[in-house]
Amino acid sequence: MDLQLSNKKALITGSTKGIGYATAKTLAQEGAEVIINGRSEDSVNKALKSLKKEVANGKINGIACDFGNTVEVGKLIEEMGSVDILINNVGIFDPKEFLEIPDSDWQNFFEVNVMSGVRLSRAFLPKMMENNWGRIIFISSESGVNIPVEMIHYGMTKTAQLAISRGIAETTKGTNVTVNSVLPGPTFSDGVKEMTGIEDGKSRKQVEKRFFKTERPTSLLQRFTDPQEIANMIAYVASPLSSATNGASLRVDGGVVKTIY
Repeated sequence: MDLQLSNKKALITGSTKGIGYATAKTLAQEGAEVIINGRSEDSVNKALKSLKKEVANGKINGIACDFGNTVEVGKLIEEMGSVDILINNVGIFDPKEFLEIPDSDWQNFFEVNVMSGVRLSRAFLPKMMENNWGRIIFISSESGVNIPVEMIHYGMTKTAQLAISRGIAETTKGTNVTVNSVLPGPTFSDGVKEMTGIEDGKSRKQVEKRFFKTERPTSLLQRFTDPQEIANMIAYVASPLSSATNGASLRVDGGVVKTIY
């Protein structure tokens, strides 16, 4: 299927690995001009090298930015100018008991996970509206609906993204600009590998069995999703083919959330 993304310019935050990387690869394969992002020049350069090997003749560039630093965010916005597609994927998480989460962690999680998308959307939305075409996508999580007791501060930021996404969508009424959220379930990313101990030699099969029995028993998949499975949904929502989808929260959660809507 041709997603009609040729000559569309897409910025994907937090895209040197995991879901962001898979999304960058998919959009580049579909002909979009892709700008990836990581916190350091080194991480961006490594991802660029890998992506350019995987996508021959892909139009891929990169920009380093720490979204916890407002000065760096301002420089990124100035350098980018405008984009057709904004994918607010950057995010941090860290399992920690509620009573042990200090104010600084709450503030940092909100700054990176929530305000990054707010600032970029505020900067790039006007040009999208002027052009009467654009896509803004917030990568939230099933954790925004099922708040994980082991990282309440993370869940809070993912719920906030849902509210912000829907609210911004209301401002696009009657235009060809859409704003949506995608809610992945537990995904086999580098962060999950580290959190679950897979990087320390534990087998994926062993970890999945325990995780989905104790942590996400409502999952219908009963396995981690692959970043590419999430990227497939994101690429569609980013495309002109998704023109009738606006203000939506789209689940790619493997059936973790037990609701019919």
